[in-house]
Amino acid sequence: MTGMDLAALTPVDAAEELRAELERLDITADVHDGYGLALVSVWVGLVVWCKDDRYWWRTGWDARRQRFTYAWHPAIEPVRAARRVAFRYAELRKVHPPSELLAGACGDPA
Repeated sequence: MTGMDLAALTPVDAAEELRAELERLDITADVHDGYGLALVSVWVGLVVWCKDDRYWWRTGWDARRQRFTYAWHPAIEPVRAARRVAFRYAELRKVHPPSELLAGACGDPA
Protein backbone atom coordinates (compact mmCIF):
# COMPACT_ATOMS: atom_id res chain seq x y z
CA MET A 1 0.00 0.00 0.00
CA THR A 2 1.10 3.59 -0.37
CA GLY A 3 1.29 4.46 3.30
CA MET A 4 -2.46 4.27 4.06
CA ASP A 5 -3.58 2.15 6.97
CA LEU A 6 -6.58 -0.11 6.53
CA ALA A 7 -8.81 1.95 8.84
CA ALA A 8 -8.33 5.06 6.66
CA LEU A 9 -8.87 3.19 3.39
CA THR A 10 -12.05 4.30 1.63
CA PRO A 11 -13.62 2.22 -1.16
CA VAL A 12 -12.41 4.78 -3.71
CA ASP A 13 -8.87 4.66 -2.29
CA ALA A 14 -8.90 0.87 -2.55
CA ALA A 15 -10.27 1.02 -6.11
CA GLU A 16 -7.64 3.56 -7.18
CA GLU A 17 -4.89 1.41 -5.65
CA LEU A 18 -6.13 -1.58 -7.63
CA ARG A 19 -6.50 0.46 -10.84
CA ALA A 20 -2.90 1.69 -10.48
CA GLU A 21 -1.61 -1.85 -9.97
CA LEU A 22 -3.57 -3.09 -12.98
CA GLU A 23 -2.08 -0.25 -15.02
CA ARG A 24 1.40 -1.50 -14.05
CA LEU A 25 0.34 -4.80 -15.60
CA ASP A 26 -0.73 -2.97 -18.80
CA ILE A 27 -4.44 -3.39 -18.04
CA THR A 28 -6.58 -0.30 -18.44
CA ALA A 29 -9.46 0.07 -15.98
CA ASP A 30 -11.90 2.76 -14.84
CA VAL A 31 -12.99 3.59 -11.29
CA HIS A 32 -16.60 4.47 -10.48
CA ASP A 33 -17.75 5.68 -7.06
CA GLY A 34 -21.09 5.85 -5.35
CA TYR A 35 -23.41 4.54 -2.68
CA GLY A 36 -20.61 3.63 -0.27
CA LEU A 37 -18.65 1.43 -2.62
CA ALA A 38 -16.42 1.77 -5.64
CA LEU A 39 -16.22 -0.30 -8.81
CA VAL A 40 -13.21 -1.01 -11.00
CA SER A 41 -14.42 -1.74 -14.51
CA VAL A 42 -11.80 -3.92 -16.20
CA TRP A 43 -13.32 -5.86 -19.11
CA VAL A 44 -16.58 -7.35 -20.37
CA GLY A 45 -17.79 -9.46 -17.46
CA LEU A 46 -15.08 -8.25 -15.08
CA VAL A 47 -16.02 -5.62 -12.53
CA VAL A 48 -14.25 -5.52 -9.18
CA TRP A 49 -16.29 -4.26 -6.24
CA CYS A 50 -14.41 -2.43 -3.49
CA LYS A 51 -16.06 -2.10 -0.10
CA ASP A 52 -15.02 -2.38 3.52
CA ASP A 53 -11.73 -4.24 3.61
CA ARG A 54 -11.87 -6.29 0.42
CA TYR A 55 -12.11 -6.55 -3.34
CA TRP A 56 -14.42 -9.09 -4.93
CA TRP A 57 -15.26 -10.09 -8.47
CA ARG A 58 -17.26 -12.70 -10.37
CA THR A 59 -15.29 -15.78 -11.44
CA GLY A 60 -17.88 -17.96 -13.10
CA TRP A 61 -21.18 -19.77 -12.85
CA ASP A 62 -22.09 -22.70 -10.62
CA ALA A 63 -24.61 -24.62 -12.73
CA ARG A 64 -25.56 -26.96 -9.89
CA ARG A 65 -26.45 -24.11 -7.52
CA GLN A 66 -27.65 -21.81 -10.31
CA ARG A 67 -25.62 -18.84 -9.12
CA PHE A 68 -22.46 -16.89 -9.79
CA THR A 69 -19.20 -17.70 -8.04
CA TYR A 70 -16.93 -15.00 -6.68
CA ALA A 71 -13.34 -14.49 -5.60
CA TRP A 72 -12.22 -11.95 -3.03
CA HIS A 73 -8.95 -10.51 -1.82
CA PRO A 74 -8.00 -8.21 1.08
CA ALA A 75 -7.88 -4.54 0.04
CA ILE A 76 -4.64 -4.14 1.96
CA GLU A 77 -2.92 -6.21 -0.79
CA PRO A 78 -3.68 -4.44 -4.09
CA VAL A 79 -0.57 -5.84 -5.83
CA ARG A 80 -1.59 -9.45 -5.24
CA ALA A 81 -5.25 -8.67 -5.95
CA ALA A 82 -4.26 -7.10 -9.28
CA ARG A 83 -2.36 -10.24 -10.26
CA ARG A 84 -5.42 -12.37 -9.51
CA VAL A 85 -7.70 -10.00 -11.44
CA ALA A 86 -5.18 -10.09 -14.32
CA PHE A 87 -5.57 -13.88 -14.55
CA ARG A 88 -9.35 -13.50 -14.84
CA TYR A 89 -8.86 -10.70 -17.36
CA ALA A 90 -6.72 -13.00 -19.53
CA GLU A 91 -9.42 -15.72 -19.39
CA LEU A 92 -12.17 -13.30 -20.40
CA ARG A 93 -10.14 -11.79 -23.25
CA LYS A 94 -10.08 -15.26 -24.81
CA VAL A 95 -13.89 -15.39 -24.64
CA HIS A 96 -14.39 -11.76 -25.72
CA PRO A 97 -11.38 -10.69 -27.84
CA PRO A 98 -10.98 -6.96 -28.52
CA SER A 99 -11.68 -7.29 -32.26
CA GLU A 100 -15.03 -8.97 -31.56
CA LEU A 101 -16.01 -6.21 -29.13
CA LEU A 102 -15.02 -3.45 -31.51
CA ALA A 103 -17.00 -5.02 -34.34
CA GLY A 104 -20.09 -5.09 -32.11
CA ALA A 105 -19.57 -1.48 -31.04
CA CYS A 106 -19.43 -0.34 -34.65
CA GLY A 107 -22.77 -1.96 -35.43
CA ASP A 108 -21.24 -4.80 -37.46
CA PRO A 109 -22.91 -8.16 -36.87
CA ALA A 110 -20.55 -10.59 -35.16
